[in-house]
Amino acid sequence: MAVSGLGRIGIRRADEADAEVIAHIHMTSRVATMPYLPPQRRSHDQVTRWIEEVLRTSHTWVAVRDAEVLGYAALAGDTLEHLYLRPDVRRQGIGTLLLDEVRRHSPDGISLYVFQANTDARAFYERHGFKVVDESDGHQNMENLPDLTLRWTPDDSAERQALRTSGHGGGSGRSGLG
Repeated sequence: MAVSGLGRIGIRRADEADAEVIAHIHMTSRVATMPYLPPQRRSHDQVTRWIEEVLRTSHTWVAVRDAEVLGYAALAGDTLEHLYLRPDVRRQGIGTLLLDEVRRHSPDGISLYVFQANTDARAFYERHGFKVVDESDGHQNMENLPDLTLRWTPDDSAERQALRTSGHGGGSGRSGLG
């Protein structure tokens, strides 16, 4: 558990009971942090059902204070599919805690996609050592918006070993970092 201005923040595996709150975080974060996206056409119930599928197919963690979920991250293979936070808890180290957990479970590296317009998320990932490895015009994503593929790999075998043993990585659809 980490201590921040918010109190004690823990990271735990998400379970099906978290689906509704994760859906709410996903939807509100996208509206608050990605105003360039088209309006959401899916209802909260539809997004909740989609999140239930994410929980079945990905390793998913939530950041919590007491029993309150503040954000989530979902990892499929070595791809960070999602990292979203409640808009009111951004820029307080919670995204870093979630990213550290993801890194701990992917010590050989992580890839992710981020919209080119998502400058906040791009800056966050760049601060955490991610590098641009590809650019796209958006023809492969639902929103048809230009995106980037980012990749993080540990700098050396010592960092890789530290990730496997320490529980922290040393340091967000289109991984949003909402």
